[in-house]
Amino acid sequence: MDTLLQLSRLGLFDSRVPRYTSYPTSPQFNQDVGAAQMTSWLRAIPQGSDISLYLHVPFCRRLCWFCACRTQGTSNTATVRAYLDTLKAEIALLKQHLAPGVRLARLHWGGGTPTLLAPAMMEELAAAIFDVTPLADTGEFSVEIDPNEIDAARLDALVAAGMNRASIGVQDFDPMIQETIGRIQGYDVTRRAVDALRARGITSLNADILYGLPHQTTERIADSVQRLLSLSPDRVALYGYAHVPWMARRQAMIPSDALPSPQERLALYDTARELFVWDGYTEIGIDHFARPGDGLAEADRTGRLRRNFQGYTDDTAPVLVGLGASAISRFPQGYAQNASSTGDYTKRIRAGGFAAARGHVFQGDDLLRARIIEALMCDFRVSTRELIDDFGVSPAQLSAMFRDTLETFAGFVEVTPEALAIKAEGRPLTRMIARTFDAYDMAKSGHSSAI
Repeated sequence: MDTLLQLSRLGLFDSRVPRYTSYPTSPQFNQDVGAAQMTSWLRAIPQGSDISLYLHVPFCRRLCWFCACRTQGTSNTATVRAYLDTLKAEIALLKQHLAPGVRLARLHWGGGTPTLLAPAMMEELAAAIFDVTPLADTGEFSVEIDPNEIDAARLDALVAAGMNRASIGVQDFDPMIQETIGRIQGYDVTRRAVDALRARGITSLNADILYGLPHQTTERIADSVQRLLSLSPDRVALYGYAHVPWMARRQAMIPSDALPSPQERLALYDTARELFVWDGYTEIGIDHFARPGDGLAEADRTGRLRRNFQGYTDDTAPVLVGLGASAISRFPQGYAQNASSTGDYTKRIRAGGFAAARGHVFQGDDLLRARIIEALMCDFRVSTRELIDDFGVSPAQLSAMFRDTLETFAGFVEVTPEALAIKAEGRPLTRMIARTFDAYDMAKSGHSSAI
């Protein structure tokens, strides 16, 4: 049977499944986790540990219609100032509960638009963070840069604060597509931002590009990818646009009849993928690409690739602390997510406690299933010896867990005494295969297309 027909028969073009940037996924979080749990988990971090920190700035000068992130539009400096003061109060709380000697393996400012902050605000925020814990010697400080919302003064402030990696969202360079998704960002504007970053010594540059956008064709995405390649990013995330207007109301502005079909989405992905590979990038997991010398490619080669809320990463720190409205923290004990609205978040922090409002405490075989899913998403393979050694399961238990996957995806997965592996032709099914190890009910979850 033709491979495309087999993929269709298995539901690739009809299914909606999680992206598995966490397990359990965030729709499974509940209100049993709050400020007390967050405090306890922070206090349990051992002295001298390396942790990671994500800081969320939810504001944008103008909201893009395609975006489903927790953001809000603002042109009011006072609003941003008030939020910064709340962030600093949350950082002060963090300082109270962290053990001595903790360092940052990774620091990431995301949004929203972190570069909406004025230079003095950037300096103030960085100083507050590094007063709590320093960046490790090999640590990375990355910031999401909006080319439409950056200038020399703000770049200078970020570099002076220690930024050594930048991330730029491209989405697509086609003017008609940009108009349709509400994100006007010309190639020249993007090029100037990249040149300015390189001129300031930023040698590590990430870029995001989307497939599955309205009016996108293989010719148009090929043109956008080639333009992106001319900027020589070190890493690229090739994300599938998730059209979920029931979750992100602004997406109602995007005409659904202009969206490509699932089969066309696969062709768009394949077109972009082939161009990145042709240009010498290493394929990383299901949707990332990296230059061979980049840390992500090295992690892929050495089995240290991981997956978190930012996608694929070479960050192996056991703790990720999320600061700001809606930010999610991950601890060895579970997940804690801050209140999503800036109003609720601010109220909780100003009351003197952390803003965690929901989350999940790991239980049962959560960690075993989480590792199986992560390994499949990262390496397309999960080692039976690793699972036996790390989780104490028996070969018979694993065989029983693997059985349904092997039967459902016969011909696309294989099981040997050493591993369960996804064959090359089965990689478009990776999220669906991972889903077979998810023990939670997806009925209430509005996930994105499997392709």
